[in-house]
Amino acid sequence: MTRKEKLINRLLRKPRDFTYSELEKPLSNFGYEEINTGKTAGSRRAFIKKETNHIIRLHKPHPKPVLKLYQVEYIINELNKEKLI
Repeated sequence: MTRKEKLINRLLRKPRDFTYSELEKPLSNFGYEEINTGKTAGSRRAFIKKETNHIIRLHKPHPKPVLKLYQVEYIINELNKEKLI
């Protein structure tokens, strides 16, 4: 099993310690790019898949880099909608 597959499987288990940097890797493997939403965006982030114009929006967690459970579930649902997982 590759590192990519391991991260995806870890995401699907809905861990309570999944970090934002761990999220960036599988999303980039699926073809998503993080877009800059401007100077006043603060912690708001968006990942876009340009082929389908699908956007995943979320807040970057701070001060700890760990995603909340609702964010993990949202990402899984969005990837399911796109039939990526």
